[in-house]
Amino acid sequence: MKTQSLILSICLFLVGLTACNSGSVMTRATGISYEAVVVMDRANWESTAGEAIKGELYADIPGLPQSEPAIKITYVTPNDFNGLLTYVRNIVIVKVDPSMFTRTSVNSETNRWANGQIVINVNTPDAQNLAEFMERNKGAIVHMITKAEMNRTISQLEKTYSSAVLDNVRSKFGVSLRVPSDMTYTRNAENFFWASNNANRGRTDVIVYSFPYTDKETFTLDYLVAKRDSVLRENLPGAFENSYMATETRFGLDYKPITVQGKYCAEIRGLWKMVGDMMGGPFVSHARLDEENNQVIVVEGFVFAPETNKGNYIRRIEAALYTLLLPGDSENPEVK
Repeated sequence: MKTQSLILSICLFLVGLTACNSGSVMTRATGISYEAVVVMDRANWESTAGEAIKGELYADIPGLPQSEPAIKITYVTPNDFNGLLTYVRNIVIVKVDPSMFTRTSVNSETNRWANGQIVINVNTPDAQNLAEFMERNKGAIVHMITKAEMNRTISQLEKTYSSAVLDNVRSKFGVSLRVPSDMTYTRNAENFFWASNNANRGRTDVIVYSFPYTDKETFTLDYLVAKRDSVLRENLPGAFENSYMATETRFGLDYKPITVQGKYCAEIRGLWKMVGDMMGGPFVSHARLDEENNQVIVVEGFVFAPETNKGNYIRRIEAALYTLLLPGDSENPEVK
């Protein structure tokens, strides 16, 4: 496997720009989103231990129409991991040593060598123990990196965002939402708002809609999908007569209860389609209860990017969903 990649080229360039600066200010972490440097001795990298790490990081991003690895990897040996490479934003250090460890453990630390950095330490006595741990804890390392990346995006959205979306959503629903600043195309309807970057490549859209809360059955998958389809059919017609957006259910949907702002949130991810047209792509939605106004607020991002990877587009807009602030919410949104 190559030991150089685009992440290293960018790191060398960016760090080179700041290397001449002196003082106590910590260097800012560099690198590309959702890429990681994996530090591991070559013998173990080429064994069952390395296969376990690659299997974890190369696992598919959920909810996409095609296979895409969750994390891109640049591999280096411990001897080569020094200097500029220590400034990379995502680092996974794997140590295999039966004299030091009796079981596999994983922990993370932030800002070890650079500001805004996450370093994940994987310690294990042997390859078999690591492989079994990875099998029992699928997605654990990917979640750590994904959470760090999304919180980086959220921090950026606190500074730079579409004021058109923020103002419209606040006026219409009494909540706030920060999405990327390039989402300047907007449309309002009754209890519904849409915004898009309208890009030729990597088009990203966000919608917000509300409906009255009745009972706990509101937050079931069947209810939320039925509501979604009725809202989309009414508000997002296609380019052709009788065409409209709908949920693509043939390949399944991923429904998961998560916690946002310390409260329940129904997360759904899967695929959308345009009935009567040849369009589709991934979506992710959050449905949350606005207790003060006894209404459900749904905020959703979806992507249309044919013939190209879609993972980072959908993850960028997914991070924006966490910036939704309902009445009474904290002003410090984050993924936990």
